Amino acid sequence: MNELLVDKQGDGVVLITLNRPDRRNSMTDGMTAQWAETIKELAADRQARCLVVTGAGTAFSSGGDLSWLADRGEEEVPALRDRMLAFYRTWLSITHLEIPTIAAVNGPAVGAGLCVALACDLVYAADDAKLLAPFTSLGLHPGMAATYLLPSRAGINLARELLLTGRTISGAEAAREGLVNRSYPGEELLEKTLEIAGRVAANAPIATRLTKIALKTAHNDLEEALKWESLAQPVTMTSKDMLEGLTAHRERRVPKFTGS
Repeated sequence: MNELLVDKQGDGVVLITLNRPDRRNSMTDGMTAQWAETIKELAADRQARCLVVTGAGTAFSSGGDLSWLADRGEEEVPALRDRMLAFYRTWLSITHLEIPTIAAVNGPAVGAGLCVALACDLVYAADDAKLLAPFTSLGLHPGMAATYLLPSRAGINLARELLLTGRTISGAEAAREGLVNRSYPGEELLEKTLEIAGRVAANAPIATRLTKIALKTAHNDLEEALKWESLAQPVTMTSKDMLEGLTAHRERRVPKFTGS
């Protein structure tokens, strides 16, 4: 079975589905290899404008396959470090994509699975989705950049609570706490997320990619932001897309951006 499904939709939106529904989409070596190749291909795909990631069946991802993790105890620490670092970097390579990325958390997102969702630019969850990072209850230190991603999303207090207690937070609560952008009834989640992705994909690609970079770099102060914007905005001012955007606004129609 293909453990990763890729659906390139006609509007520039790409939908990736983690596809091991019988094992709650746990992350195996095979799925990891497919993920690496898919992200590499998307990085070179000039037609792709927005990526959505979700899970097949009733889960987003239960994280690293536990049987796979158990085998790691037979290795020495240096070899384990190299293996885990490669695993983390492969899955978090999604953060290097220039196009906006969106997670549709349709069900349980556990440990490394939760971290992959939080690594996306936007995160939407089903109201009743279960989000948890139970590393310490399994005898593990957090991995997959959990100690960075959780605090950066919702602040250190919630991150401490989730990582130190391992408690489960629902999609609705996660939205209230700012861990995810918004939650929806489960049956509406993917449709709503794809609608949002469509709006993102419909915007000017150059401006969108530069805006993503600006938000990702987290300017240290106002002057730093001004210096970046005084360079990035003129780049878009010289694009055909800006002329199309102004013309469409004047003609009261939907613009057709080409990324040029």
